[in-house]
Amino acid sequence: MDKMTSRERILRTYKRQEVDRIPMVDSAWAGTVKRWKSEGMPENADWQDYFGFDKIVKICPNNSPRFEQKIIEKNDRYIIRTTQWGQTQRVFNQLDSTPEVLENYYDTRERWEEAKARMLDGDTSRINWEWLKNNYAKWKAEGRFLQLVVWFGFDVAHSHMIGTENLLVAMYDDPDWVEDVFDTYLKVSLDLCQKILDAGYEFDGVFWYDDMGYKNTTFFSPAIYRELLKPYHKRAVDWAHERGMVTELHSCGFIESLIPDLTEIGVEMLNPLEIKAGMDPIKLKKEYGDKLAFHGGINAQIWDKPELIKAEMEKIIPLMKEGGGYIFASDHSIPNSVSFENMKMISELAHKLGKY
Repeated sequence: MDKMTSRERILRTYKRQEVDRIPMVDSAWAGTVKRWKSEGMPENADWQDYFGFDKIVKICPNNSPRFEQKIIEKNDRYIIRTTQWGQTQRVFNQLDSTPEVLENYYDTRERWEEAKARMLDGDTSRINWEWLKNNYAKWKAEGRFLQLVVWFGFDVAHSHMIGTENLLVAMYDDPDWVEDVFDTYLKVSLDLCQKILDAGYEFDGVFWYDDMGYKNTTFFSPAIYRELLKPYHKRAVDWAHERGMVTELHSCGFIESLIPDLTEIGVEMLNPLEIKAGMDPIKLKKEYGDKLAFHGGINAQIWDKPELIKAEMEKIIPLMKEGGGYIFASDHSIPNSVSFENMKMISELAHKLGKY
């Protein structure tokens, strides 16, 4: 088969059709890329191009309340700042550190009404029009796969605005409020994405983050998912399909119990298949491979162990690529424990094992 563009390869993978090789789409920590360049990768190299990965362009309009962002405190170890979602965070100076949430401002129904009014302002400056205009023709010419990102649901609400415990309690005690949160996030995202399409830009897929699980279980029961969140997932999928786009859900953690619902509403691809949380890509392929494509599932915790990762790839990739429908990636992102030499070996092996 002739060599395909990334767009051709990825689109056919969503539909579990024949391709020249499996697509390879991943993300790397900033510290990981810095390490590779210190160990021999050319300073001006794009790591995805260098290792032969496919490149996806994601356009994510800003559907936040656009709360004032300011630095409250700064020292040699960290800064304390407010975010556009109304959080106060402590951000440590290490390149790949995770911010510590100190406070959620929009954590009550009353304050949510304030946030909602700010989000529903209809302001088209929430879209980076200049970036689109300056790069769209190049992306199309290069054969990139283009995704619109809609951000809504449990993940953004609990992690960026309301807080995990507050939201979980509200899902039982105040479900009407929770549905209003989900509805508002989705409405603002879809309205902004529609403005992009109305301006003449064409996209291949819709992507959204909604982490619904942790180790060996979900944050909430399948029954609660079906009652409160599934209708909004379906609305996003229907919106995409009505406009000729495919859909991908990124959900970290163990969400196996929700997969029948996801296939029922028409989600085409699931990412990242997190091994340490209990997800089993081979089992998922056997049970759902006729309905769902998969992206990820290669244990990021062993990418710095050459023999282990080699054995894992040799076990998983041939089974996952059978019949199409698989994109190679780590089960979350590439950590800075992965050396330049290890990454060269991994990418070369993925190209070898991924050929049809």
